[in-house]
Amino acid sequence: MARSIIVTGASSGIGRATALCLLDAGWSVGLLARRAGALDAVAGGHPRALALPCDVTDPASVDAAFDRAMSAWGRIDALFNNAGAALLSTEIDAISDADWLNIINVNVNGMFFCARAAFARMKAQQPRGGRIINNGSISAHVPRPGSVAYTTSKHAITGMTRSLSLDGRAHDIACGQIDIGNAASDMTERMSGGVPQADGSVRPEPVMDVANVARSVLHMATMPADANVQFMTVMATQMPYIGRG
Repeated sequence: MARSIIVTGASSGIGRATALCLLDAGWSVGLLARRAGALDAVAGGHPRALALPCDVTDPASVDAAFDRAMSAWGRIDALFNNAGAALLSTEIDAISDADWLNIINVNVNGMFFCARAAFARMKAQQPRGGRIINNGSISAHVPRPGSVAYTTSKHAITGMTRSLSLDGRAHDIACGQIDIGNAASDMTERMSGGVPQADGSVRPEPVMDVANVARSVLHMATMPADANVQFMTVMATQMPYIGRG
């Protein structure tokens, strides 16, 4: 039987590329995102693709989606906890309440609800266990200028990853984090026009093919049960990350 994984934020960008890579590798893939039509387009009628329309910020919707996956497959082997949101570079005094709450709701609450749903089912299934892969960010280590909301959320995800790694040991649940720098997607299109730098300048930044991220997630997901990639950074080679700040 094919191994099974749920990919959140699967309708575009990193999530879409990773879901398709996993399908090509023989996995059964649950495509989770808000837009049903976009998920159907990604699935393309593939027999191992399961569209799971869901708002990750709604815990009842998340639980229902994970239950549908369990009904279809009998178990969930992995979760790529990927759905996220970002803001344009904005200093803290210009961030609205609504924008702050949206970033925290999607990037922290949404990832918590999905991790909780996966953990509970992995803990109860037989044989028990599984793997949760959280999408962190290089901002979980070194922030960009004007990224206080996004950076705060991604530091929270690193704490979540570490805690789940510890709590999961008793239940054979591994948790790792992939920190991504400048994968070509809708979120990085603006980089071609220049991105604020720590020295106050605005300069374009190089990006990498999103397929590099997809292959990295596949590697993390296919590790044997007794091994785990705890943290991985995959980034455009010449982006200004090392030495940033």
